[in-house]
Amino acid sequence: MLNHTAPPAYFQRPRAALSWLMEPIILASESPRRRAFLELLGLPFVCVPAMIDETPEPGLGAREVALDLARKKALAIDGAPEGAGGAFGGRLVLAADTVVALEGGIFGKPASREEAARMLALFSGRRHEVITAIALRDLRDGGIDLRAVECAVDFARLSGAEIDWYLDTGEWRGAAGGYRLQEKGACLIERVLGSPSAVAGLPLRELFVMLRAGPRGLLI
Repeated sequence: MLNHTAPPAYFQRPRAALSWLMEPIILASESPRRRAFLELLGLPFVCVPAMIDETPEPGLGAREVALDLARKKALAIDGAPEGAGGAFGGRLVLAADTVVALEGGIFGKPASREEAARMLALFSGRRHEVITAIALRDLRDGGIDLRAVECAVDFARLSGAEIDWYLDTGEWRGAAGGYRLQEKGACLIERVLGSPSAVAGLPLRELFVMLRAGPRGLLI
């Protein structure tokens, strides 16, 4: 039976006990995948989802859309609820946004099964881009470290039956581009060029570097 919250084996690596981070991170997301990645790193955190309008601003490219939404999510959080991980709840807000792009079009989370089917049919047998932006904000001085990671994903040529099979799993719900690499969606993909964890929603290498350095050298 698949565990839908933990990253699969090829994402896993020895836990880094980042004990120098004494206060919990405020994760501006309710994504099970992002929660699982922070758990994998052994990081303390509390979830405070950012409630923003995720409609892309007109005229922005895919990378700019991801960066803009990650920044807006980080700015939408003022702190953690009282009692969630301490009186204040943490000094750092972590936000992320993932967008999928193909031939100038930007694909977010499908609103219906029919929209997800159209996305998968469009990706079939083709390469598209996945951009995940992450924002790390210091609530004490307002500093934001904002970065984006771009990857290429090669989809297999899918039959109608394969698309229907995947839609029946329900994984398309809430997933940028209508699929989840880290779950059964891996069956649809031939190749990933770049960071698999970025395609799954949180680029671990970049996050690790950001936390070790911290905006303006916060943590060391």
